[in-house]
Amino acid sequence: MHTARDPVGHGRVLPSASAKSVRAGTRARGGWFGRLFLATLLVLPLAASVLWLPYYVSPVVERVRNPLHETLRPSGDVGQSFGVLALALLLFLWIYPFRRMLGTVRFLGSVGAWLRIHTFAGMAIPLIAAVHAGWRFRGLIGLGYLAMLIVSLSGYIGRYLYTRIPRSRTGIELTRDEIAARRRALITEIADKLERTPQDVERALEAAARTAPVGGALATVRRLLSDDVARWRAVGALRREWSRPGAHRVDPKTLKLAVRLARDEIRLAQQTRLLDATQRVFRYWHVAHRPVAVTGLLAVLIHVAVAFALGRTWLR
Repeated sequence: MHTARDPVGHGRVLPSASAKSVRAGTRARGGWFGRLFLATLLVLPLAASVLWLPYYVSPVVERVRNPLHETLRPSGDVGQSFGVLALALLLFLWIYPFRRMLGTVRFLGSVGAWLRIHTFAGMAIPLIAAVHAGWRFRGLIGLGYLAMLIVSLSGYIGRYLYTRIPRSRTGIELTRDEIAARRRALITEIADKLERTPQDVERALEAAARTAPVGGALATVRRLLSDDVARWRAVGALRREWSRPGAHRVDPKTLKLAVRLARDEIRLAQQTRLLDATQRVFRYWHVAHRPVAVTGLLAVLIHVAVAFALGRTWLR
């Protein structure tokens, strides 16, 4: 078996991982299905809002005289269709926590893939619900919509923190030993591509991935954001350094691959140094996220119950 000296400072001789397995573990897999799902959810309410914009921006007294009112009002065919879609997506969001509790159950799909769909649905619900409400929010539905909007916005923060914790392809958090193994494999492959020693590559990446100690939650988030900027700059500097004419001339295709691997390794190094702080902030986020999510769900369910009680549904 081909071996390589451990370039991350452990001094052991370890097997080097394949390029395919390393890149599979370090790159996020968005997938065409997720992007299509999000695009569909966003295009439908946006198209409806643009198509019937004169109705949605008109005062209430003018709306009731509009020929489209019976169709576009919340209890109309179009308005209620968007309401049913928003409710279905809202209920779907609650499947993800249960999928997460099941851990590695292969036939159900990866936790990471479920989170992406969960995030996409959460991004689209406020827009879909706005079309259902005719872009007017009053009373209990206004409270529910506000909670829903807060949950959606906080979902961006949660997704950001989630992706800053190294994980396997199935979405399970990696141990520090597993992270170190990936970093060793990445450095070994970069060294092989550039025809340099692992120690030279490690020194270049180490300088690019320095992360200062952090304090509280806000300091951690600021450090994560600054690390993103620092990584972007460091990768640019490495690209320029490795593309200079000299003894180690690299063709463009190989350089592109090496830079991509370097970006992955720097990201892992930064994430490892902030791992405990990021996990702590992620736990805080969960504590704050769930009550607001429950409030939004209860408000929407009460709204639906009232609509049924008053006969403002298709079943009237």
